[in-house]
Order: sequence, then C-alpha cells, then structure tokens
Amino acid sequence: MIEKDLNKNPYKDMLPTDVRLLIREGKITGQTSGMCEGFAQANLCVLPKEYAYDFLLFCQRNPKSCPLLEVSDVGSRFLQTTCNADIATDIPKYRIWRDGVLVDEVTDVSSVWRDDLVSFVIGCSFSFESLLLKAGIDVRNISEKHNVPMYLTNIETKRAGIFGGKMVVSMRPVTESQLVRAVTVTERMPSVHGSPVHIGSPEAIGIKDIKKPDFGEPSTIREGEVPVFWCCGVTPQSVVMQSKPSFCITHAPGHMLITDLTDFDLQE
Repeated sequence: MIEKDLNKNPYKDMLPTDVRLLIREGKITGQTSGMCEGFAQANLCVLPKEYAYDFLLFCQRNPKSCPLLEVSDVGSRFLQTTCNADIATDIPKYRIWRDGVLVDEVTDVSSVWRDDLVSFVIGCSFSFESLLLKAGIDVRNISEKHNVPMYLTNIETKRAGIFGGKMVVSMRPVTESQLVRAVTVTERMPSVHGSPVHIGSPEAIGIKDIKKPDFGEPSTIREGEVPVFWCCGVTPQSVVMQSKPSFCITHAPGHMLITDLTDFDLQE
C-alpha cells in the first residue's frame, strides 16, 4: 500500500539535480515530501550579514530545531557542500519577510537578492521519511499526498542575540507498537532533527487542536495511533516573526531544498 502510493509520485526516483532544474524552470512549485527518495532535503533561512553571527549562534544553541548543514559565503547564491544549487531559484516556493512580517510568497527571489545575504541550510525531517517507510511505518503525509502538519508549540528555544521564540514541530502518527522503531530510526539522523521531541498529548506542548496545524495540512490519526512530534525547520520562521530582523528569506513550509546528500551520508 505504501509503496504503491509512493510510486505515484513522478519525482520519487529522480535525481536531485534533475528535480532542481524543473524547480528552476517553474515546472515544480508544490511541496517536496516524497521526492528524490534517499536524498536529504533542507530548510532555508537567508539573512543580512549583520544578523548572521547571532543566527549561527542560535542554531548552535538549538541543534535539534536548527541542525546546520551548510552556511554560504556572504552574497553568494551558490552552495558548496550540500549541493550545486542556486539558492535564489532552486526551491519551489519562498517566503519574504520584512521586520518580522511576511510580505510575499514567490517561486524565485533573484529580484530581491542582495550582496550582503548569508544563507543557512538546515536539516529537514523529510530526509528520514524514506527510512521510516523502509521500517514499515506509514508516513501519513506521503500516503495521503499532502504537506506534513506543523504546529507552533509553547516550547521556548534558547535565545542568541536578537533571535529567540517558540519551537515549531512536525507531526506524524505512529502506531503504539511501532513507537520504539520510529524513535530508533530517527535518532540515528541528528542532522535532520533526530529523535522525536514529544510523543502524545498535544496539549502538553501547547497544541490546542491537532486537526488545525499552523502550517501544512492535517493528517488522519487512526485508532491505535499516537501523534509523534519532531523538531521542525520552520522554527526559524517563528523566530523571525518574534525577533523582527529587517529582511529575511525562508522556504515556504514543506517546499524544501533537495540536496545531493544521501540519507546514508547523514546517518550516525
């Protein structure tokens, strides 16, 4: 059942270089879960150089929420270690923020690119979804073909300079009998958020209605399943809203950078 659903994704078996080209050409603008199976996906946060040190320190103090995969050179649109990508064109959808306010969602940020910008590439939980599937765990956002549900919590991040705010989590329902397996599979990948940060009881972390995510779309939770929450790379967007840097570019939730790193590269 799971494999059949996955095979319906026309980008599941494609190479990241080919999918990034389709994104650059505007032929892919949707969320990327299930694409390029076996390759790591990543979140993006782009900030002016004046904020870069504070944000780097924020990532170091919050490694589960913001596991850094790469930091770009100042002003460069191109990455060097995670993939050969143009950071301004190779993500399906971007968000542009000014003074902590979301002002636009676009598929290309070339027109607003500046010579003082620094890109932070942050690990994404989409990267361990294929391992969950191989372990026999249904990844509901893939089987139901929608963006993963993400929630703003009451969990405070550790402040660094101007940056601080609430943690965002993603949720995937898991049967009680598979909980240990889900934890074991994901804890081997700390560079893409690692093990869950919370299991069950959504209200304990400030989630009032599990059926109404703050980002993404709701997933069905079946009888005998428990909601499992992982740290999410949308956390920087929560932090940007609270910290209000003058300018910021992020990915739109669920619309990730697909890197050339494999899941095996990120396992410990």
